[in-house]
Amino acid sequence: MRTGSLTLATFGFESMATIALAVNLVTYFITDMHLEIAEAANSLTNYLGTGYILSIPVAILADTYLGRVKSVLISGFLEFLGLALLTVQAHYPKLRPAPCIVFDPNSHCEKLMGGNAAFLYFGLYMLALGTAGIKASLPAHGADQFDETDPNEVKQMSSYFNFLLMAVCLGSSVSLTFIVWIQDNKGWDWGFGIGTIALLLGLVIFVAGLPLFRIHVVKGSSAITEIIQVYVAAIRNRNLALPKDPSELYETNKDKEAAVETEFLPHRDVFRFLDKAAIQRTPAGQLEKPEAPNPWKLCRVTQVENAKILLGMVPVFCCTIIMTLCLAQLQTFSVQQGRTMDTRLTNSFNIPPASLPIVPLIFMIISAPVYDKIFVPFARNITGHPTGITHLQRVGVGLVLSCISMASAAIMEVKRKGVARDHNLLDAIPGVTPLPISTFWLSFQYFIFGIADLFTYIGLLEFFYSEAPKGLKSISTCFLWISMALGYYGSSILIDIVNSATKGITRSGGWLAGDNINRNHLDLFYGLLSILSFINFCIYLFVAKRYKYRPQNAPAASDEDSKTYSK
Repeated sequence: MRTGSLTLATFGFESMATIALAVNLVTYFITDMHLEIAEAANSLTNYLGTGYILSIPVAILADTYLGRVKSVLISGFLEFLGLALLTVQAHYPKLRPAPCIVFDPNSHCEKLMGGNAAFLYFGLYMLALGTAGIKASLPAHGADQFDETDPNEVKQMSSYFNFLLMAVCLGSSVSLTFIVWIQDNKGWDWGFGIGTIALLLGLVIFVAGLPLFRIHVVKGSSAITEIIQVYVAAIRNRNLALPKDPSELYETNKDKEAAVETEFLPHRDVFRFLDKAAIQRTPAGQLEKPEAPNPWKLCRVTQVENAKILLGMVPVFCCTIIMTLCLAQLQTFSVQQGRTMDTRLTNSFNIPPASLPIVPLIFMIISAPVYDKIFVPFARNITGHPTGITHLQRVGVGLVLSCISMASAAIMEVKRKGVARDHNLLDAIPGVTPLPISTFWLSFQYFIFGIADLFTYIGLLEFFYSEAPKGLKSISTCFLWISMALGYYGSSILIDIVNSATKGITRSGGWLAGDNINRNHLDLFYGLLSILSFINFCIYLFVAKRYKYRPQNAPAASDEDSKTYSK
């Protein structure tokens, strides 16, 4: 846990550097780069989605060729470079459009274009690539510090994932308060610059821990390739009949492999079509088995079982995409809602709307250790499960809460627009003429979604890591990031679809079109998301009930230890 704590500190500083961008960049795009609200929201979600989707190739490189430590260092450098470029552009006026009040209908603001646009997006996607590498490698590297064959360290690894959330929350809290305030009041160059320094500190801490880390050994073979081989062999053998006795399927000799760290998994009676990859064309016992069979025609039972495990995780993964789609709205449209409202905390201090997510973060900072030290031991005594409740139960709670959060957001938007209508402020300029309603009303939707985060995202991260085959630990944790990427991309697509479908039935040209959020129909959009979330949860219940957990007799561990971990 001591070496794992260095990883937590690094992740915390990385969150401090980047979380402010996730909630406040849309304001930067609108006020400084002069993009429309929907265009700015899509630019942000596309950047965030890319940052998550790129974690896949980086994870493959980390597991197969580079190793997780090198991947963290290279990715950290790229992320540092991206932040530095954003800082430079924010500092020099020649690299941005001329200043203009975009919310004034009489102004004709110059849009971001040409070389300045190229500079922005180059820095932004350099940052996305670096962020992807950190997300792909750092959590798995921290989990590598725990021995899966030691029952005590298995419990500590569960605590590690809980405290990973707490580290992210602590870093995010500083980012959402101090750095967001700096961006809004002292300048975007100062905000980006402080984030760059925070990231540098995180990398220094990581480098300081290099002599202490248990480092993942790169074997140069791709577990992804082995999974692909199963599907290729299954297709090639599709016309062969499955044997009635699974013991007739091909597997290497355990005695011969005793001196080698080789994984052995028992056959499971699920996804039987993949078993065809392990069918021996020569009946067992009739002729001697070939010493080196073609892996694209014949695969081991263990190899097939690993493919089954990943395939079984896919439906769970798909059911979490909608939740990130909802999260994207809290990072874009909800921030713009807050900019129209009264942001006064005291008579002399205004809270930036992008800082509102601090409400659920404070709750998570308090509840994460309570969950780990009180709830988990209590639940463990009742259920006998090492983590208190199963990973899938934890995810399900979060999905329900995300549905409730969107319903709360819809109700709140009806109230906000009602205030604007009653006071004849539908065309008021955000930040200049605030509505007479406190921005803290938005904290309800943030608070509920924050609790959903506590359950779903860390539950997913631990679920994917614990269920995945040995050679796919980094890639497995990327399932979470891929889910989030698809959610952000889905947000961009859904916004465009909704605007196109409602273009002819609204004065604004669509539910979410134009620069005036008071004339939009964000309440209907939030209601739509709540309905989609409820349907998604119903599908998840069906998927989770049918999921079969990884076999309990996992390799490289005693039976008792394996049972403890595999649950």
